[in-house]
Amino acid sequence: MNVDGPIDPDREPLTVDRPDVDWKSRVVVLAAALWWGSVTTIGFIVVPMLFANLPTPALAGNMAARLFSAEAWIAVGCGMLLLFAARSESDVTLMDWRGGALAFVIAGVLLALLSEFGVAPRIVARENLKLWHGVGSGMYLLQWLCAGVGLWKVTTVRSAAPS
Repeated sequence: MNVDGPIDPDREPLTVDRPDVDWKSRVVVLAAALWWGSVTTIGFIVVPMLFANLPTPALAGNMAARLFSAEAWIAVGCGMLLLFAARSESDVTLMDWRGGALAFVIAGVLLALLSEFGVAPRIVARENLKLWHGVGSGMYLLQWLCAGVGLWKVTTVRSAAPS
């Protein structure tokens, strides 16, 4: 789309309500946005605020553990919804699977599950806390990147096939 060029009067205007977009396309974008938004909000806003405002680090840590657990299940739900809704019987695909979207969605879901069942129990048990907190933080950042790439890929405007 050339922004600087002349305006074509015969071209249909862009509208907010797009009846040509089916419900699956909308669900895919909503699921990807919810996943990335929840990871961003909980990990980068809410949890740091807990540690800054609650009276003790132990209290903040317990609350953070509950929030991270809830976020892991949000990630699993959104990731599964992305995988199911993106599957299409028609020739039109809802995600750019060839561009690696499938790998990012699966990796993000696996990271969430590994964090929930592999890392979080060790942090809660205070088992080698510095190591497991670092591993968990790294996995959370990777999950955030996977969710972000997934959101980017489902919202990327694909051009029509050349005429």
